[in-house]
Amino acid sequence: MRAPPELKKIHPLGKSPVVSVTPPGSTDPIVLAESGFITQYLSEHFGRGTTMMPQRWKDGQKGKVGGETEQWLRWQYCLHYVEGSLMPMLFMAMILGTLKGPKIPFFIRPITAMVVNQLFSRLIFPNAKAQLGFLEQQLETSGGDYLCGPELTSADVLLSFSLIAAKDKFETFGTWDSNPRTLYPKVFAYIDRLETHPGYKKSVEKVKAIDSSLEIMFPA
Repeated sequence: MRAPPELKKIHPLGKSPVVSVTPPGSTDPIVLAESGFITQYLSEHFGRGTTMMPQRWKDGQKGKVGGETEQWLRWQYCLHYVEGSLMPMLFMAMILGTLKGPKIPFFIRPITAMVVNQLFSRLIFPNAKAQLGFLEQQLETSGGDYLCGPELTSADVLLSFSLIAAKDKFETFGTWDSNPRTLYPKVFAYIDRLETHPGYKKSVEKVKAIDSSLEIMFPA
């Protein structure tokens, strides 16, 4: 779960992901860390002519407070939402799940499992319902199939990793009134759309070619 120590030579926190970009005519790379910042920087500099970053300004409103388009504001928010709200909850669920797994000595596992179940009931499960409800509402009002509108953006790409990894685990977080896929149909249709997108499939093949173990593992 920790990045290799060699990464500290690139960034002092030694965290992954890290991307280095060397500007033309320079020998000094720009080191980018944190997924949201990396996504924003790459979208702004290399996403022109694509749908990765929505148009920022309304016509005639450039540089004015409130002059941003709704699509751009959604995009900017989502870049921070993933790491600030969604991923912390999923990461906590992943960590807590290990405390009632086979790596815990069997004679204390009933105790750790009891504590974990309480934490899921009081913290993880309510948070998961809030997150899925929020995403359902965002998709209802986006004006398209994606979070920022009709076109896939880099915010959707960033969000896809965590949602696809957790899609089959949400129902284990607590006792739902119905299956999460039924309760949040737009969210799960969105996840299916992301997972079947040609770009996602291509990226999966590239990742597997590098290291087939690269994935988020939620304990059973």
